[in-house]
Amino acid sequence: MHFDDRLATVLRHRAAGDRAARTQFRQLLDLLGSKPRPREGERDESLLAAAWLRLGALGEAIPADERAAMIRDPGLRFRSAELAAHLAEDEPEVAAAALARADLSQEDWDALIPRLPVRARGFLRLRRDLPDSTIETLERLGIYDRGLPVPDRTDVAADAPILMPKPASSAVEEPSSRTLEPAPEPANDVLTEDEMLPDTADETAIGALVKRIEEFRKARSDNSDTADSPRLPLGEQVADGRAPLEAFAFTADASGKIEWSDREVAPMMIGMILDKSVAGTALRYRQPIQKRLMTLHGAPTIAGEWVVDARPRFTKPDGRFFGYAGMFRRANPADGTSNEEQDSSEADRLRQLLHELRTPVNAIQGFSEVIQQQLFGPTPHEYRALAANIAGDSARMLAGFDELDRLARLETGALDMTAGQCDFGTIVQQQLMQLQSVLKPRAASFEYTLSETPPVALDAQEAEALAWRLLATLVGTIGAGENVQIELAEQDEAARLCCELPASLVSETDIFAATGKPQGGAISAGMFGAGFSLRLARAEARAAGGDLTRVDDWLLLTLPLLTAPLPEPSHTGSDNAA
Repeated sequence: MHFDDRLATVLRHRAAGDRAARTQFRQLLDLLGSKPRPREGERDESLLAAAWLRLGALGEAIPADERAAMIRDPGLRFRSAELAAHLAEDEPEVAAAALARADLSQEDWDALIPRLPVRARGFLRLRRDLPDSTIETLERLGIYDRGLPVPDRTDVAADAPILMPKPASSAVEEPSSRTLEPAPEPANDVLTEDEMLPDTADETAIGALVKRIEEFRKARSDNSDTADSPRLPLGEQVADGRAPLEAFAFTADASGKIEWSDREVAPMMIGMILDKSVAGTALRYRQPIQKRLMTLHGAPTIAGEWVVDARPRFTKPDGRFFGYAGMFRRANPADGTSNEEQDSSEADRLRQLLHELRTPVNAIQGFSEVIQQQLFGPTPHEYRALAANIAGDSARMLAGFDELDRLARLETGALDMTAGQCDFGTIVQQQLMQLQSVLKPRAASFEYTLSETPPVALDAQEAEALAWRLLATLVGTIGAGENVQIELAEQDEAARLCCELPASLVSETDIFAATGKPQGGAISAGMFGAGFSLRLARAEARAAGGDLTRVDDWLLLTLPLLTAPLPEPSHTGSDNAA
């Protein structure tokens, strides 16, 4: 009855939306596939009939490729011959995924194969883990071909013979690019070895075979990141080149000529000169370039309207101006405005989603605390321990929601850092002394030189949170025996904190990426990993009038001093450091 209770619970809910339909389809797959066919009297036949009908109805509303992906999920329990027979009637990709995923006993396979459609039997050809008796059954039915999938015809020369089995008693049907169609099932359709060989054995036939092998390998081992892969809702792009280019970093020399840019646009941008309308006055007076429109001509990747933000660069010893470092951000071609309005809209949607998520998580946390604290009466210790774990997990989730909300508001200009003044050097020194004790068991350490600097124009609590986020992120990525250099000094009317990157971050192309696994250990700056934490620290620094950038193997945090005029905060989106 436990099985039926769960099934009844799932069927009781209506799948009103697309997400609910996918969730219920996945639940029904797991329940219907997790139990072998029971004996009569062990189940509610009407309940199971309703479940099969619901599964079929949901399948009509969900695309076949998504259903196939759910079936291929390694976490799915698939031990039911009934489910395999049911799915074998669906589209080819669904049937192929089901018969490749099913984990059945020898008896179930022997009983299932004669019930399968002729085409579905062919999907078993690539399996190498079937029992001997099952293979014999396939051979008796004429399913000999354990061949490779046929490549796209555009990839094969027109005169190339395709290595396919040819039925002795019927014409060859055109195969799909996904799988070879098995022949119809006459009694004399068993293929001979000679019939499975190509008509010729020239180089063209060999080339066709090589392409088929490549197609097979790609189908079996393609685990690349796609647009459907789960990721944080922070606007990051899929690294397969299909997403349109929205922003790229660049540096320019003292004349305004671009001398470096991100790899994907470097051939198109290096050597280009910034328009006088963009950089003319700024170049003359060595001023920042803020939100200036510039039209680029050339390849479709860069053609169109862009918004330029850049900061002047000066040499460290003598303060000589030697160019700019900044970002190009795609402008909105519809109304001539920049992507800031789109970013603001995305941030609003994200904040609304977080608000909806906080309500159930707060409720879960409250109930778990009630159980853990025994507010309504005595509770077994095992339940109290579980409730304490749930309360802790809920608190971490709520903290993660707060970080996502803070980043979205900072990067769109909806939130400003609190103004004030504080001794940033003292704050950094105190935190470094605390973190040294964490690094000591790893035989690692910070080696720091902190020069006296005037107060920075930032509230003390905001400065403490920013410094902790940066330093704790570094601690979480420092390896055993590693010594990391930290330097704090005054430069160009700003406090400049230089942090050497740990070895684990040096190899990263973009250390501000919003992806990455959560950090472990006693010290962690957040639940979304080092990339997200550094991106949030960068947004906080920019909102305070400073910046956080990467230069070679160093992170440079700059904060304006109290004695310097406070610049306007710059919100330049999720750009890479110059």
